[in-house]
Amino acid sequence: MGVFSNKISRDALKPGYHIYSWRNAYLYSHHGIYAGEGNVIHFTRGPGQEIGTGTFLDNVIFSSSASSDRSKCPCAVCGDQSNLTGVISSCLDCFLCDGELYLFEYGVSPGFFLAKARGGTCTLAPSDSPEDVLSRASFLKENGFGGYNIFKNNCEDFAIYCKTGLLVVTDISVGRSGQATAFVAAVSAVVSSPLRFLTTSFGGLTAVGCGMYCVSRFVSDIGVRRDVMKVPVQRLVSRCDLDQPTQTATAKHD
Repeated sequence: MGVFSNKISRDALKPGYHIYSWRNAYLYSHHGIYAGEGNVIHFTRGPGQEIGTGTFLDNVIFSSSASSDRSKCPCAVCGDQSNLTGVISSCLDCFLCDGELYLFEYGVSPGFFLAKARGGTCTLAPSDSPEDVLSRASFLKENGFGGYNIFKNNCEDFAIYCKTGLLVVTDISVGRSGQATAFVAAVSAVVSSPLRFLTTSFGGLTAVGCGMYCVSRFVSDIGVRRDVMKVPVQRLVSRCDLDQPTQTATAKHD
């Protein structure tokens, strides 16, 4: 994988890979776990339901499979998945929805992470073994991943949890999703930085904004932040008390 593209060929796919595909002219991406034999396990919510704003955005931003396009015939492999929500399994073609195939990278260096300015493409956190990844994904396909939330519990959050087992334990921040944290970082860089008053030049404002964006993205990455802990998938689904972590993220990285 390179700094400018995470594109991968189908022949290079291996079970347990975290893959994604861009939607709507690179506005956002949909994420899932490749389960092998042309199947992808992913977390979705039907069109018009994901953000629930009551505006046209509800018909633009959704991560469901290609079967959600009612103008097309149902997939011969997957059938009609247009009304399905939650963790589902789809063929690779339905998951991609005519898009390109990309690989989400784990255990990258800080320099590489910051060079990938677009969120939702990589993380500093290391991945667990493919066996653990597939075990979590399969278990969640049968038992669910909770309610969908575009900022705290979306398709990327699902894939990252399957890969790492890490869960955000605070309610005041966004989830594990790099797309969500990048959006928050961009907003913060524009409206929340007191440093923007230190310069009036365009170049200075640009430098301050980029600096704030990079810092915010970095400290919000699942591999750096400390408001996460390692949670077994059975404990996650059973909604047990998470105040007593079995293994903290700090211990994970030590």
